[in-house]
Amino acid sequence: MPIRAAEQNPGGQNPSVGEAVKQVAGHAGTLAKLGLELARLEVKSKAGALGLGIGAALVALYGLGFLFATIAVVLAIVLDTWLALLLVTLGLFTIAGILGLLARARLTSGDPPVRGNGHG
Repeated sequence: MPIRAAEQNPGGQNPSVGEAVKQVAGHAGTLAKLGLELARLEVKSKAGALGLGIGAALVALYGLGFLFATIAVVLAIVLDTWLALLLVTLGLFTIAGILGLLARARLTSGDPPVRGNGHG
């Protein structure tokens, strides 16, 4: 919708206050609609990027699983298969336990958050 700098009555006079209020209200409504449309398009764009990020994380998770499977197969060359799988499983649980303990230590020993005064 084109926006006109100044709309005049047919006689070339300036519009009355009532007509000006109607024009301002019409333009405000149009501006609000355009703002909502812009917000909708931005959200749609961000959702597409988020979907790609989730897909990349999922593929990375599968890659990590295959890495651990590869480690188990390499160990199975020199050990029995059940022992190789057991060692990889125990290694994963050990790593998970260490990470959990580190997280608990950070949570319990952390200082309470300091509230800023809103400046810099």
